[in-house]
Amino acid sequence: QVQLVESGGGLVQPGGSLRLSCAASGNFWSINDMGWYRQAPGKERELVASITRGGSTNFGDSVKDRFSISRDNAKNTVYLQMNSLKPEDTAVYYCNAVIFETSRRRIDSWGQGTQVTVSS
Repeated sequence: QVQLVESGGGLVQPGGSLRLSCAASGNFWSINDMGWYRQAPGKERELVASITRGGSTNFGDSVKDRFSISRDNAKNTVYLQMNSLKPEDTAVYYCNAVIFETSRRRIDSWGQGTQVTVSS
């Protein structure tokens, strides 16, 4: 069974920074894309950023110039560096990974979510 464990959320003032981490554990064959989504109260879940195994990245329009994403394939971990945070970045952030449990069995795995609150 695959688990995604997130860490790094919390309360930060506007203009501040936070770094989220998400580590995959369990038995699996490989991990393809990894990424972060967020969901604010009353809103739909939206893509924040994603990264392929080879390092190609994709960002949501609202975070493009402020957030960066990276991964360590040896540690099965993805990171989200969030800079210049705004109150509208407040949300629960979810880690996502496309995982092959075997060479033929693919699953879409989610973390439990970590709260990020941007407020003075």
